[in-house]
Amino acid sequence: MDTAERTELVTRFTEEVVEVDEIEALFEERENPTAYIGYAPTGEMHIGHFTTMRKLADFIDAGLDVTVLVADLHAHLDDAKSPFELLEARSAYYEAAIVGMIEAAGADPDSVTFVRGTEYQLEEPYTLDLYRMLAETTLSRAKRAGSEVVRQSENPKLGGLVYTLMQALDVAALDADIAYGGIDQRGIYMLAREQLPDSGYDKPACVFAPLLSGLSGGKMSASEASSKVNLTDDDDAVEEKINGAYCPAGEVEDNGVLEYLRFLVFPVFEERGEQFVVERPEEYGGDLVYDDYEAVEEDFVSGELHPADLKPAAAAAISAVIAPVREQLLDNPELLEDAYPEKYA
Repeated sequence: MDTAERTELVTRFTEEVVEVDEIEALFEERENPTAYIGYAPTGEMHIGHFTTMRKLADFIDAGLDVTVLVADLHAHLDDAKSPFELLEARSAYYEAAIVGMIEAAGADPDSVTFVRGTEYQLEEPYTLDLYRMLAETTLSRAKRAGSEVVRQSENPKLGGLVYTLMQALDVAALDADIAYGGIDQRGIYMLAREQLPDSGYDKPACVFAPLLSGLSGGKMSASEASSKVNLTDDDDAVEEKINGAYCPAGEVEDNGVLEYLRFLVFPVFEERGEQFVVERPEEYGGDLVYDDYEAVEEDFVSGELHPADLKPAAAAAISAVIAPVREQLLDNPELLEDAYPEKYA
């Protein structure tokens, strides 16, 4: 695989890359550049996380050495979203869920290195580097960098500000050439590119995944059950959510159903060698078979593909994609029971 092919794998199905030429240069300079993504183990993981994690299969295929940070300390620093006594249980759940998503995407989770923040964030040189960043970063700069990630208020707690600087520093601590995350992480990684060279570290290239629209329209909300598909939703629950989703005929913008297909279903089906099939009665034109998302969108916009036909097919495909993850989590109920005792225990 040449540099152009490897770069295409790394940059496809993304919202933004900073910068593509830096990715190309990494592949020219070394055989196995490094990439990292971090997740703070707070609420239950859902299909939005799966869309982001699926991208790791592309990274692995491109020959990147991938590290996943389970950022346990971050989970408490962000307004104590995870209490200290649940950090271990939620970290274990996140790691298991991420392993399941990587497997379901067709990649080998043994190709990924898992690290927890507490393994290195409590000792030198990390602590000294963090103190240096604290001394050099203004309050307004830290707030601006983390504005899309940590909980905001007029009188924010210091934990959220430290969270932002720690995430920027994690790039250097994990020796990552590429920082990967959702587009909401952009501000933090631009801070990393700005400040890390002043501390003697290389600035990272950055790859950003899109944030999916909610099924009810607008942004996906972790607190709104109907706006997302959970990893443990069964076939009936997925069907109910997709059938009730915002999906106006011919409209692509803020259409979560189409986004699920574009960024999750088609990449996974491509890896599995499967086609996306929309079943229709012969009197309405018969079945439609798709090998790529672009053809689905074209038919949807033109009116050839109606939401009433798209939704059942999308629900079945989404359920098939999450099925291996769902089975793994439900086969180990203690993971959710220990991580979220108020809901499952």
